[in-house]
Amino acid sequence: MTGTLFVVATPIGNLEDITLRALRVLREADVIAAEDTRRTARLLGRHGIQTPTISFHEHNTRSRVPQLLTRLEAGESVALVTDAGTPSISDPGVELVRACIGKGVAVDSIPGPSAPITAASLSGFPLDSLTVLGFPPARAAERKKWMEALAILPHTVSFFEAPHRIRATLSEAALILGNRQIMVGRELTKIHQELLRGPAGAVLEALTSARGEFTVVVGPMIIERTSPDDASDQTILNNFGHITEYSALGRRDVVRELGRKHRMTTKEVYAAIERAKKSVI
Repeated sequence: MTGTLFVVATPIGNLEDITLRALRVLREADVIAAEDTRRTARLLGRHGIQTPTISFHEHNTRSRVPQLLTRLEAGESVALVTDAGTPSISDPGVELVRACIGKGVAVDSIPGPSAPITAASLSGFPLDSLTVLGFPPARAAERKKWMEALAILPHTVSFFEAPHRIRATLSEAALILGNRQIMVGRELTKIHQELLRGPAGAVLEALTSARGEFTVVVGPMIIERTSPDDASDQTILNNFGHITEYSALGRRDVVRELGRKHRMTTKEVYAAIERAKKSVI
């Protein structure tokens, strides 16, 4: 009988933010696969857990996955943890989970902290739709394209940023997002937690320290509400095209969103799109 891979969420800052179930699984597992064994050792020491650890990070995935699979197929249980939060969300883990699924090895989730969800819950932005992204590209040209694609998404978006790039990213956001509201969370759940809200330009000015871990939440797209008579058919068509191309929303959902923003029925939105299409033929 094969063992089980447990995907265990760990604290993103405050070491008390861990579930009783997570502590039990970490204590009972045969081995803990950790992104950074030294960082995990502090968590284990805090809770008196002596389970052996083995490193599992982006640079040794190719060799570690077969090793851990062998142990799992032999009946051992493996707890997978990262430096902070939930494994596989912009962190190592998905390769091992995928390999286990392919081999028929049981995989179980031990849910808990997640920086994007923590930040989003503090933002005050609507969360009926939420897109979680990873880190923006490091190079300026690629980061600009990445931010332009984000700007098209009509709903709330959350992403991470490194401390040495946070100012550059906020500068780019100020140019591309304009007055679209954002929230920057620094050192979430830690003693020096800081939450900054407002347009990206204002948040950049208010940012006094670039140290620590950063999670950024971008509020929904600001579209001026108009009456059906005031809404430009071409504007409706352009928004429809952009949102359809750059978001995961289906055509009906996009039409519904545009109708809500412009105070139009879905029938009126469809009619405006068709009129705009005919005007350019």
